[in-house]
Amino acid sequence: MRQAGTNLPKVGRYNRAVVLDQIQLADGVSRVEIAQQTGLTPQTVSGIVRRLLDEGIVREDGASRVASGGKPRTTLRLNADAGNAVGLHFDPIELTCSVVDLQGRPLLVKKRPTPPSVDPSHVVAAMAELVAEVLDEADVPRDKVLGLGLAAPGPIDQELGMIVTPPQLAHWNRVPLQRMLSVATRLPVTLDNDATAAAVGERWSGAGKGVANFAYFFFGTGIGGGLILNHQVYRGGSLNAGEFGHSPVLPDGPECYCGNRGCLERLVNPSAIVAEVSRRLARRPQDGSELSQAFDRDPASVDHAAIRLAAAAGDPVAVAVIDEAAEHVASVAVNVVNFIDVDLIVLGGHGIQHVESRYVDAVASALATRPLSRSVRVVEAKASPLGADAAVVGGAALVLHSTFSPQLSALLAE
Repeated sequence: MRQAGTNLPKVGRYNRAVVLDQIQLADGVSRVEIAQQTGLTPQTVSGIVRRLLDEGIVREDGASRVASGGKPRTTLRLNADAGNAVGLHFDPIELTCSVVDLQGRPLLVKKRPTPPSVDPSHVVAAMAELVAEVLDEADVPRDKVLGLGLAAPGPIDQELGMIVTPPQLAHWNRVPLQRMLSVATRLPVTLDNDATAAAVGERWSGAGKGVANFAYFFFGTGIGGGLILNHQVYRGGSLNAGEFGHSPVLPDGPECYCGNRGCLERLVNPSAIVAEVSRRLARRPQDGSELSQAFDRDPASVDHAAIRLAAAAGDPVAVAVIDEAAEHVASVAVNVVNFIDVDLIVLGGHGIQHVESRYVDAVASALATRPLSRSVRVVEAKASPLGADAAVVGGAALVLHSTFSPQLSALLAE
């Protein structure tokens, strides 16, 4: 983006977003505290708050006395019921849809298999049908819906609203998914890759709330990433930053579809973990473990979900493979911290459900001992509180973030 000046209306809209952001991030905040935290004058803050109250986006929630005594200050909170956003996660295997309030809290989450059709129009029709079902079952009128956020596999052409040849979707070459879904649902659609959407969800209502700089690792059908830097979503020059899954980990490792060898995704995605567990179970004697017995009865039953559950229960083969995968993730997390100097690493997505602690422990141990900046401060690692719903809640958060959060790109662009 080339540098540009701005005008007073843009500054006014930006200041409004800054104030609203402070109210959303805090669990109750006063006008005086907003002025102190943002550097805006008390008069400017009061004027913005008055308009937000008139619009119903913000509510006053009684008075609280400051610790030093004195005049009570009125507490401001986001009015969570003032609107809704719809999130849709498009995974090659499964569609997930949710409607959330303004705090990003899901009112309903619904899933269905992704249609196997190679025709994108069939998939879009299924998406639109799922969105309609969710709004109907949650009893949310369309006039309260701010928009629909679509979290999709990348790479994505943000400017044209297209997904561009995603590796796990054959024949999806430059599909104008944003426009197609908007037409099918009659809702404004915001499109982003699923990992960035999940990172935005973490900033809005998850582990990254209030954190200036953090990196998010998303574990789904593949491994993706998202970056929040200085409270802003960082997308890079082509708007596809954060492809942590395509960081080479083993120089002599298996070939990856991206063209590299030994990529993180190639080593720790669900199919890789299933293949490694199956290889080890086939080579070892029957040991009486539930996983081994299941494999002996039907190897196909030992899928990724079964392996995660077995690892959570302490099965030695499952634990060994999951821990090895977690060590690979830890190596990439250390690289991210060394390159970008973030304050937090967040791990989430349905691909680590039930084994979040094993991944977090491996990453936390690596961050305590290996980054160059560890003598200055140790970067934290946390599991996403949004869990398996991180991407779909993140899709809805794309709408909330673009509507309410301060966007430097919008302020600076012509």
